Amino acid sequence: MKGRVRWTGERQFIAESGSGHTVVIDGPPDHGGRNIGIRPMEMLLLGLGGCSNFDVINILEKARQQVESCEVFLDAERAETEPKVFTKIHLHFVVKGRELKEAHIKRAIDLSAEKYCSAAAMLRAGGVEITHDYELIASN
Repeated sequence: MKGRVRWTGERQFIAESGSGHTVVIDGPPDHGGRNIGIRPMEMLLLGLGGCSNFDVINILEKARQQVESCEVFLDAERAETEPKVFTKIHLHFVVKGRELKEAHIKRAIDLSAEKYCSAAAMLRAGGVEITHDYELIASN
């Protein structure tokens, strides 16, 4: 896996993934940024959410669950002092679909958290406490 991050001036950068996708990284105005892109720590947090949600959908599809939507809401706490690392992250999944079986949803989320999500494993190895919960929404 490769990537590139190029400085474009002030506190703005263009990040490009090895697969050719780009994202603007910027800082807040009080740190020299213009607030036109995502912050680096926000990107890290969203990477965790994307990694975990990817796993959950993959597992649920294999379990033949009729998922219509799956969102994960992330809430993170950071250390007060530099480096202001993440100390706690909570993932709240909202899964909507037809005839969803709660046991399958719970299992998918647990498997992602405990076995498959590389981002979660890396953050946990660094001492971040990661928790999760979920809610199911049945569609008609």
